[in-house]
Amino acid sequence: MKETEAQTIRLLPWEGQGGKPCYVLGDGSGYVSRLADNIESVQLGMADDLLGHATDLLADRKVTGPELHFLASRLTESLRDVRRVAESRGSRTTGAARSADG
Repeated sequence: MKETEAQTIRLLPWEGQGGKPCYVLGDGSGYVSRLADNIESVQLGMADDLLGHATDLLADRKVTGPELHFLASRLTESLRDVRRVAESRGSRTTGAARSADG
């Protein structure tokens, strides 16, 4: 990597030991960044699928308490993933704006 190429710190879509956040430093074109892009894509796709399932399940008047609990658990996990993707992308957008100004 040339010195003139911008390096950014990216929050990765997975956690490290003890639930600590993981980061990668680079220009966004390396192996870890591409892997993170793929995982984020899968996470967002799964969130979309889960929303469809939630809509169907909530329309069913015969849904049980355990089914709703299971749905709420999966929605919570998915929301946590989507929030991490949003934080990661937001920080990269903010960093890119700062680089363009400076």
